[in-house]
Amino acid sequence: MSSSPLASVLFVCVHNAGRSQMAAGFLDHLAGDRIEVRSAGSVPGEQVNPSAVEAMKEVGIDIAEQKPKILTTEAVQASDYVITMGCDDACPVFPGKKYLDWDLEDPAGQGVGAVRPIRDGIRTRIEALIAEIDAQRGA
Repeated sequence: MSSSPLASVLFVCVHNAGRSQMAAGFLDHLAGDRIEVRSAGSVPGEQVNPSAVEAMKEVGIDIAEQKPKILTTEAVQASDYVITMGCDDACPVFPGKKYLDWDLEDPAGQGVGAVRPIRDGIRTRIEALIAEIDAQRGA
C-alpha cells in the first residue's frame, strides 16, 4: 500500500446517483489506493440509480452500498481533480484544481440497456484519467 495517493479526484453530478457513482466505482476499482476517490452531488438523490448498480455489477464492480452525498466546499478544496458531469454552475471553483467537464448522458430513469453505453464511456475516460495522473505524478 502506498504511503499517500498520487492524486485526489472528486466526481460531481446533480444527484450523485448515476454517472458520478459509476466513475468513482471504476476509479476505485482500477487505481486502488493510488488515487483518492470522492463523489458528490449538487442536489443528491435518495439512492444510487438501480440501473447504474446493475450495469456496474455486470463488469464486476459493486456500488450498491454507496449513498448519494452533498457537494461541499471542503470536498472540492481537498481534491486535485474535480470532474463534473452536468452540475452546471453548482460546482465551486478554486485555484490550483484541475477541472474537467465530462459530457455524459444522464442515466436517471433509464433501464440498464441504456446505461451500459454510459458506463462504458465512463470507463474509457477513467482509464485515460489514470494514465494522465500516472504520467504527471511519475508513477
